[in-house]
Amino acid sequence: MNILLVASEVVPFAKTGGLADVAGALPRAIESLGHNVAVVMPCYAQARRGRAVQPTEWRVEVPIGKKNVAAEVFRANLPGSDVPVYLIDQPAYFDRESLYGEKGRDYLDNCERFVFFSRACLELARRFPFEVDVVHANDWQTGLVPAYLNEMYRSHPSLRSTGSVFTLHNMAFQGRFWHWDMLLTGLDWPLFNWRELEFFGHLNLLKAGIVFADAVNTVSKKYAAEIQTAEFGYGLDGVVQSRRHDLFGIINGIDYSIWNPETDSNLAANYNEDTFIHGKPKCKAALQAEHRLPQRPDVPVFGMVTRLDDQKGLDLVAGMAEEFLSADVQLVVLGTGHLHYHSLLEDLSRRFGGKVGLNLKFDDSLAHRIYAGCDAFLMPSRYEPCGLNQLICLKYGTVPIVRATGGLVDTIVDCTAASLAAGAATGFAFEPYSRDALLGCVRRALELWPQRDAWRRLQRIGMVQDWSWNRSASEYVGLYERVRAKRAETVMTG
Repeated sequence: MNILLVASEVVPFAKTGGLADVAGALPRAIESLGHNVAVVMPCYAQARRGRAVQPTEWRVEVPIGKKNVAAEVFRANLPGSDVPVYLIDQPAYFDRESLYGEKGRDYLDNCERFVFFSRACLELARRFPFEVDVVHANDWQTGLVPAYLNEMYRSHPSLRSTGSVFTLHNMAFQGRFWHWDMLLTGLDWPLFNWRELEFFGHLNLLKAGIVFADAVNTVSKKYAAEIQTAEFGYGLDGVVQSRRHDLFGIINGIDYSIWNPETDSNLAANYNEDTFIHGKPKCKAALQAEHRLPQRPDVPVFGMVTRLDDQKGLDLVAGMAEEFLSADVQLVVLGTGHLHYHSLLEDLSRRFGGKVGLNLKFDDSLAHRIYAGCDAFLMPSRYEPCGLNQLICLKYGTVPIVRATGGLVDTIVDCTAASLAAGAATGFAFEPYSRDALLGCVRRALELWPQRDAWRRLQRIGMVQDWSWNRSASEYVGLYERVRAKRAETVMTG
């Protein structure tokens, strides 16, 4: 098959969140299964810095409202692969310091920027010397791609049979804009109705993708069920329910060429599932020394690598912090976010000296050292579409403590005497979103911690799990084949 993946950010060219990791890893895994894959993304200023980005002969021009906007097309490759990355170079839209906004505010022309990008992707696709079997769009920034494909591009021979998949990475971010921005799209006004593009008087780009794609998927089976409810649907639960027969959940993978304690160059010692008893304590001692914590092998070190806001459960952590840190534990935190949590963590660091290592920043190398050096990892998310941190923890022999929501349900099996004996337990989970439920879960982990053989068994069960992109890519290929067959049947009967 010929697959075109379109995304607003792609590792290593540009990143603000997990979407970039998916868009950088999934195409390589699909290529390894024998399929042809290409990626399209905006040519941001940061995407070109220090990278081998080459011009192509292609140029695209797109009508935006009453004007035409042109762009050059550059090309690079995903590292370690032959997967081409096409970068749409329109400096007025994309040559900026950030991807979506600055100083806490979105760019005022974000709708126009991604209307242009979505249509430019299809203008590029129809120039390819081959037919694209499936276009795979991601999140609100590319939500118009399936709509354009259905409403404007079916007359192009190379796109007549092209199917579309739309992936929802997080329902909370929808791309809502005022109704007059509909004029920028070039789509017919009758489409601005409650069943298609309109959402309480606004243009909603995420809704466009859900409505017009041949298949919709999200990043875990549990989250696929959750977004059909009012609690997690953010107003679009009814729209998602209407597509329930075309809705799928596929867990993200992690890239074991990057996240592997056996080969990770960031660590004080390397180890695997057979040698972690010797290697992981060295990583723990190094992490404790780095944060000026007592180098005690007997004290459990808890870690967090996270965005500091309510969605990640920081309000629960704040609520239990006093009682938690009164125990014989240590805590290492890496992340940035709301200033309220910056202040709270700084206060805890001062009051519980020798127990808290605090890093209010982003540091990828340090993240690796935290995953390797900690004994347990706190992930009490209010909601979590998939989550990658818990998968990384499993590989590094760090026991996840999670709330049972979204992808955390699909990937972590709660540790009980029965599940541990059966070789199924991989972490600790709690369900009610409350401070007491989190604290109770932490206490269960602390009760198991002194039982060294049981704790090591729990670690090893997690380390031998396979959450690589290969398994996820196989599921995506199955979805692509389903969509291709569906589109072929439509063409034959249409």
